[in-house]
Amino acid sequence: MNRTAPMGRMLAVAAAASLALTACGGGGDTAEQSASTAPSAASSSGAAPAAKGDGTLTIGTVLPQTGSLAFLGPPEFAGVDQAIKEINEAGGVLGKPVTKVHTDSGDTTTNIASQSVDKLIAQGADAIIGAASSSVSESIIDKVTGAGIVQFSPANTSDKFTTIQDNGLYFRTAPPDKLQGRVLGDLIAADGNDTIGILAMQDSYGSGLADQVTKTAEAAGASVVERVDYDPKAAEFSADVAKIKAANPKAVVLIGFEEGAKVVAELVKQGLTADKVKWYMVDGNMSNSNYLKMPKGTLAGVKGTIPGAEAPEEFREKLKKLNPKLDDFTYAAESYDAANLIALAAEAAKDDSGASIAAKLAEVSKGGEKCKSFKECVDLLKDGKDIDYDGISGPVEFDDNGDPAVATIGVYQYGDDNKYPTKALEYRTGKIEG
Repeated sequence: MNRTAPMGRMLAVAAAASLALTACGGGGDTAEQSASTAPSAASSSGAAPAAKGDGTLTIGTVLPQTGSLAFLGPPEFAGVDQAIKEINEAGGVLGKPVTKVHTDSGDTTTNIASQSVDKLIAQGADAIIGAASSSVSESIIDKVTGAGIVQFSPANTSDKFTTIQDNGLYFRTAPPDKLQGRVLGDLIAADGNDTIGILAMQDSYGSGLADQVTKTAEAAGASVVERVDYDPKAAEFSADVAKIKAANPKAVVLIGFEEGAKVVAELVKQGLTADKVKWYMVDGNMSNSNYLKMPKGTLAGVKGTIPGAEAPEEFREKLKKLNPKLDDFTYAAESYDAANLIALAAEAAKDDSGASIAAKLAEVSKGGEKCKSFKECVDLLKDGKDIDYDGISGPVEFDDNGDPAVATIGVYQYGDDNKYPTKALEYRTGKIEG
């Protein structure tokens, strides 16, 4: 399926608005919630007008509280919560406080995400932040955008979303894997690895990222001597690792989610330890919690990539006040920026419907007077100024596909404690190009 062409995005957004479902009372959530009034029905006389919001911006989330990416949930929820806190302290959107409704995305082994979307539609969500997993987002995008709701992911990196059919309503602050794959492939080759083995989970995220790493590394003169696309639901990975071992690579690239801990354990068991073979990871398995039970030094020296610029210390401290247990900030900035951009787009449109928000998201992200907080930006909007929101995660600047046109990838390295520091070894910024 092809994503809506640039010239057709505005028309598609208006058409999608007519599909918006009437809100009704929703069931209870495990997290904070508040139902909003449904948009009024379109007039039956003549052509149906574009749906209008009810005056209260309702932001829902479909982010991981459970499942294989549950470790990403806390920083993402914290990022959204901090943004909405600041937005409401600045007077809210359209003169009213923003309402938030948190729900769980689970993972692809469950139907939790679809059930969560049903709740959010019933509660009048204008925009949904999530999911974290590209495959989960693929499973709900038709339901979300078909209801005229903006879907805005802080963490989807699959290249598929650049061309997916979305009625002009899908956006993301995380860059497509073509950039992360280029950075990782360049890094592996620059480290002197001329033979590479790849263990990638078999889904749109894993396979797509593995393709880009392969393309970049081979262009730099390295060879992928073995690649295994594995079933992430498998009970064990001995046969998969054995194939990599037989190829005798200098470097092993691990592309997956929570199951990566089992893959790491199997690498160690078969003698492919990180002090003998260089390991490289990606955002899906770069965790500061999944490997803590392993012997100290298991991941020492292991490098990995995570999209996003360095989060300022002040920002991290704010999030820790919201969640004192927070020790991982992956995609917190992207989630924070997503909420701010949604709110600013609603203000720019003077309407909180999904169609109106989508029509203004690109406009508030580039080309105007630069501003870095909701309050600073909304004050400019109220003065009649065009704005260019530059966020914590980077400049954002949406292209015609709803992707960030420029993005930053951090390169991190694990220490003897099997954790990586919040500050990367280096940050590489590049344009999202084909």
